[in-house]
Amino acid sequence: MLMRAIMRIVSAVLVMVSATAAAHAQGLVRDTEIEAIMRAYTNPLLEAADLEPVDVDIYLVSDMEFNAFVTRGQNIFLNTGLIVRAETPLEIKGVIAHEIGHIEGAHLIRIGNASRGAMATMAASMALGLAAALAGEGGAGAALMASAPQFATLDVMRYSRAQEAAADQAAVRFLTATGQSGRGLVSIFERLRYREIFTNQRRWEYFRSHPLAGDRVDALRRNVEASPYADIADTEEEVAALRRIQAKIIGFMVPPAQTFHRYPESDQSIPARYARSVAYYKQGLMDRAEEELSGLIELEPDNPFFHELHGQMLYESGSITASIAPNRRALELMPQAPLLRIGLATSLIADGAADHVDEAVTHLRHALASEPRNAMGWFQLSLAHQARGEIAEAELATAERAFAVGDNITAFQFASRARDELDRGTPAYIRAIEIIAAAQPSPAEIREYNRRRQELPRSRTR
Repeated sequence: MLMRAIMRIVSAVLVMVSATAAAHAQGLVRDTEIEAIMRAYTNPLLEAADLEPVDVDIYLVSDMEFNAFVTRGQNIFLNTGLIVRAETPLEIKGVIAHEIGHIEGAHLIRIGNASRGAMATMAASMALGLAAALAGEGGAGAALMASAPQFATLDVMRYSRAQEAAADQAAVRFLTATGQSGRGLVSIFERLRYREIFTNQRRWEYFRSHPLAGDRVDALRRNVEASPYADIADTEEEVAALRRIQAKIIGFMVPPAQTFHRYPESDQSIPARYARSVAYYKQGLMDRAEEELSGLIELEPDNPFFHELHGQMLYESGSITASIAPNRRALELMPQAPLLRIGLATSLIADGAADHVDEAVTHLRHALASEPRNAMGWFQLSLAHQARGEIAEAELATAERAFAVGDNITAFQFASRARDELDRGTPAYIRAIEIIAAAQPSPAEIREYNRRRQELPRSRTR
């Protein structure tokens, strides 16, 4: 569900994003296959750093620029461009290990203390925008972030050379502790240093916040070669999995002509067929897309992501009922994936049959227990309750969605409506009370809300 989940938001965040990076970033990507691989790379490294994996969130930024960064709250952001440009899994693991080094070293806190004066004005107006962005609410995130214009020119959030060296050392330590080589980090830094020094191409955003001194790579290489695991390479399975998600990202994010140039018909590998199936679909050639995808499913009938893609293609092309079976099969193969449950529920609700709507509610409740900030899940649940005539429950789901993205006024309004209609003492009634208490809008929020409402009629007449 990559294409469906590329949410058009400004992915500017409170720290560690330069002005140019914020301008180029397009949004956040949700995709079970890619997230699972990135999580498999990350969790062992987090454990080596004595960090709890459940406390660290990973976000995929829909931007083909090479970049990765961390923010306060232990959030790791990885650009799709980092994944596509990597030659080996170890290169991505090395970058992730380096970013974890910044978390372990509390570098963000130190930078924040050093630049507190410059950050103070921006932080207030950016906070809600970040909450909306991370919840996948594109419009709200972009609007709120746009209210902090000074962020566009703020460029104080750069790591020092000492912090970069410390993060490099920590990365090698984490990789060594997990029995992995740090040569991937060295190789990608060497490639990027060559670009920096010997070409006239625009500087990659990663090095606007991560200065790459000439002696830094040499020091990193010496540290890596001293590890007993320096010669350990990626497994064939890891490389194959990376090639697939690279092809998937390219299929969705690159114009079809470029995809076909990179993956011509003569290339019958699984990644090439994966990319072409998406490219054909983007061109509206559903028969060709299904031909490629059916061949992949025949080769790997138990691959949930091929079935998920088939369901997405059918749903988005208007074949709602037909999309249910592949989405259901995807979930059967990977029942622990919340996004697959939401995908199936979306098809079931759109189909409209009463038993399908009932099933969708069950799936959505299960998914939202794992991802309570998933705005799409709450939206689909509100549609399901509305289809069943459960207006109060639909209003509560709408309140949950607004609360998840930091829209306190909408959350307060819909939770209040739900409270007035729900039976007292029920779990739903109690939850409505909780949202009302937590989302009570401040006077400033009410004034801003009223101001926007007053401006709305004038904007419509222009």
